[in-house]
Amino acid sequence: MNVDNCPRCGKLYVKGFQDVCPACVKDIERMYEACIDYLRENRQSTLQELHEETEVPIRQILKFIREGRISLKSLPNLTIPCDVCGAPIREGSMCDSCRQRLTNDLKQSLEARGGRQSQEDQFGYNIQDRLRRRNN
Repeated sequence: MNVDNCPRCGKLYVKGFQDVCPACVKDIERMYEACIDYLRENRQSTLQELHEETEVPIRQILKFIREGRISLKSLPNLTIPCDVCGAPIREGSMCDSCRQRLTNDLKQSLEARGGRQSQEDQFGYNIQDRLRRRNN
């Protein structure tokens, strides 16, 4: 038997498909239902309003959104914060400006490298070649 302590409540439980104990699963489902029920009646609400009215932690609401359990398509005022700067976004985990900055940083890093392969890359390439030759 694979047992573990629940990361939410600390109780000992038999690990299965869930990462938390059955009691916490029920509690999370209760929070999800509260969010869905509120959003059915109040499609114009914001994340803060949803949190205040349902008393569901913002972190849990964001988890529901990121898991796809709450869709933002029909909820025009509900946004999530960018993981980098906190700007409101409707999809993904980064806003366009942070994504662009990351892309530019990666390009600069590759340019600074000058197209040279590091010793690790060359080593990995040689191993792949050897394996291909053995299989042929």
